[in-house]
Amino acid sequence: MAKLHERLMRDFQEEKVLRRAADHSRDHIKNAQTERPFPTTESLDKMDALDIDLKDGGSDGLQIIDQLHEIAGPACVHSSGGRYFGFVTGGVLPVALAARWLSDAWDQNAPLYITSPVAAKFEGICERWLVDLFQFPTDTVAGFVSGSSLGIYSGIAAARWRLLERLGWDLNAKGLNGAPVLRIVASRHAHATVVKAIALLGLGLDNIEWVDVDQNGRVTADALPPLDDKTIVLLQAGNVNGGGFDDFEGICAAASAANSWVHVDGAFGLWAAAAKDFRHLTRDMNKAMSWSCDAHKTLNTPYDGGIVFCRDKHALNKALHAAGSYLVPVEGQRDGMLYTPELSRRARAIEIWAALKYLGRDGIDELVTHLHQRTKEFAESLHDAGFELAGEVVFNQAMVRVDDDDAKTNAVLEHIQHSGECWVAGADWFGKRVIRISV
Repeated sequence: MAKLHERLMRDFQEEKVLRRAADHSRDHIKNAQTERPFPTTESLDKMDALDIDLKDGGSDGLQIIDQLHEIAGPACVHSSGGRYFGFVTGGVLPVALAARWLSDAWDQNAPLYITSPVAAKFEGICERWLVDLFQFPTDTVAGFVSGSSLGIYSGIAAARWRLLERLGWDLNAKGLNGAPVLRIVASRHAHATVVKAIALLGLGLDNIEWVDVDQNGRVTADALPPLDDKTIVLLQAGNVNGGGFDDFEGICAAASAANSWVHVDGAFGLWAAAAKDFRHLTRDMNKAMSWSCDAHKTLNTPYDGGIVFCRDKHALNKALHAAGSYLVPVEGQRDGMLYTPELSRRARAIEIWAALKYLGRDGIDELVTHLHQRTKEFAESLHDAGFELAGEVVFNQAMVRVDDDDAKTNAVLEHIQHSGECWVAGADWFGKRVIRISV
């Protein structure tokens, strides 16, 4: 133990390991624009050099950091390099990355005010800023989770608790065995994370009432089945392929009249509400009951920056709460664990705060608008080059085909992915293969 202690103290005091990591990080960022968006097979194969038996004596810290840089660095996907359009992933703002580095050095644990007053303060500020930015009701609360997957889970969990509570069923005490059956109404194009959350929450995939969509992947009020007070309606702000935004105005009105709960999956599209030229896409979205989005997508923070919003604070707390004699609340202060399924977690709100403060309202508007403009230019250039557009550009998604032929489309897709020039993804769209570009 004495030897380990000496090594640890030396690494902390001499700072060589931290400085080396910072130097390599700067090099990686600097080279991201010129590196291939997806690594070569040769770079991936070199990763095998790291797959060795664990040594009894450990290894030198500088050697470890150098190995990461020299072997793993070239095998990274350069999604922030400007040539990666495969999935709805963001880049990263320098200030948000720097804030992440600093907050990682602070090593804050965010479940309770007493574990990190700093984390609690930043969560409160971001909650207020974002609720105002998205024009949500002022009593809306926010939980800072790992991503939209957990945000969707949290929103549906709150819906499940509230609807069953109204029906006289104490979910936390009695569980689902014998509980009233809840209905799930979802888009036929619902994201995979929505389907996963339904399964994890025990609501049953066979119970989903699927709703057809239009040519942009949009659900309209006319397509819905009759709603009631046992219904959870799952909508999208941005179809992951076609980019369509569901008819919030008509659907939220119908859901409110029926006392149903609406959750909006807005992983990347929720940010449209923050841009004046795109707010029409989210008209009346604020009349839903819960929403989820990612800061690490459109806002361009580092990964692990999801957010769940909920108008029913009590339902969210009851669905996600944890109790223990050692979990000591401080009256009048925010305890982040009341808004997420997690206890121990890093202070994600710090880099979100940094990104929001850096951009301001005008910068966020410009960023969102810029993504759309670049997508339009992308689609128009491809159309001029002979590609067939598979749908209109609604937000930041474009889809193209080659000669209305699945085999040719797949062949061109594969050629692009192996070219090293850029990276795009494929998808199925109404039974046909498309090349999907996410900006």
